Amino acid sequence: MINFQKTELATEGKTKEVWRTDQAGIALFVSRNDLTAGDGAKHDIVKGKAALANQTTCNVFRFLNSCELPTSFIEQVDETSFIGQLCEMIPYEVVVRREAYGSYLKSYPHLPKGHIFQKLVVQFFLKTSGKNWQGMEIPVDDPLAIFGEDGLMHLFRPDQPITGQVAFASITDYPLKDSPEMMDEMAQIAAKTFLALEKAWQQVNGNRRLIDFKVEFGINSYKKLVLADVIDSDSWRVIDRVGEHLDKQLYRNGMNTDIVLEKYQIAADLTGSFRIPLQQIIIWSGSEKDDISSIKDAISNYTGHGCQMITTVACSMHKQPVEGIYIANSYIHDVPDSVIIAYIGMSNGAGPTLSANVCVPVISVPANYKESPNDVFSSLNTPSLTPAETIVSPKNAALAALKILSIRNPKIYMDLRYEQEKLLTNYLIL
Repeated sequence: MINFQKTELATEGKTKEVWRTDQAGIALFVSRNDLTAGDGAKHDIVKGKAALANQTTCNVFRFLNSCELPTSFIEQVDETSFIGQLCEMIPYEVVVRREAYGSYLKSYPHLPKGHIFQKLVVQFFLKTSGKNWQGMEIPVDDPLAIFGEDGLMHLFRPDQPITGQVAFASITDYPLKDSPEMMDEMAQIAAKTFLALEKAWQQVNGNRRLIDFKVEFGINSYKKLVLADVIDSDSWRVIDRVGEHLDKQLYRNGMNTDIVLEKYQIAADLTGSFRIPLQQIIIWSGSEKDDISSIKDAISNYTGHGCQMITTVACSMHKQPVEGIYIANSYIHDVPDSVIIAYIGMSNGAGPTLSANVCVPVISVPANYKESPNDVFSSLNTPSLTPAETIVSPKNAALAALKILSIRNPKIYMDLRYEQEKLLTNYLIL
């Protein structure tokens, strides 16, 4: 625990206070029992809310740090506070959406509620207060910001249809205008954060769906862009299979605050289970002389440092089948959540033999496989398919193994899905 003393109030919002400390670059974030909606028009003091908001934020930021996402979070201090990096906040709320909900339906009323976006929608809203931006009166706080090719930031009302709406202001000098790369980085981090949390919520008891969320960014003392502020049940929409919320939407809808607090408690408990599972990819070759670098390289291309554990085994299954089966089951006994890639000659029979003796996916790749630059269907050549076995290129074998692990791994899912969504587009089936 870092020793510190709080010194002066740096800033406060509707639901929290941020205090400077005697430690350079470190701030104390204190949650309050305030529950608000409608930009503060609805306001209640709910005993116990501060502790649940703080616990959820700490759980989420610890999880995001484990996903190697940049956050300002350092550590939890007590029931209602945590310490984090003191940041220069960037005056945007970044909203990421998987489904059409809330204000998005007001902007795009032709969409049905719950319409699923194949590619995440990322929006920027300019943070304002008192319906004022740098001395200019505006009709609504936190307007939707759209950045035009003309170099201007155009502001729109988020509570009215975009179609036919004329920007109520077009601003020349706006935050980060001279740093478009940082704007892109904010969008990328926000999307990856959503994907990690999307998979984490899918994994918890009850199979929840993350609908949308809002996050804020700051620049720390090292001039690095980080996720800042808080991420709690006021920040997102999360629903279960029958459509019940675990978020502030309940309060917006007029639900009794006792019930809202009960749902916040569930969210705080469930986010405590967010974690990266222990997994492994076992790369199986017939000999230590076999070059398995193409498999390792393909894995690292998708996950940076690769999955949490890459295990290599060199064992000829037609010469040492009993020993090979024992080795395979020993590794799987230690890490049950595994996938085997048998990168080995066809005559060795490693793929079918392993598949028949283990209860994890086995992907078989001919060690003499050659990518054909003129054959786009080369990975579909499957001369000897057997149950639970597929013959593909080394690159596709690595991708298939990672996709299997991503079903239960938020970080791998985040990495793969982010790259996949670059190629997708959103559409509406009429």
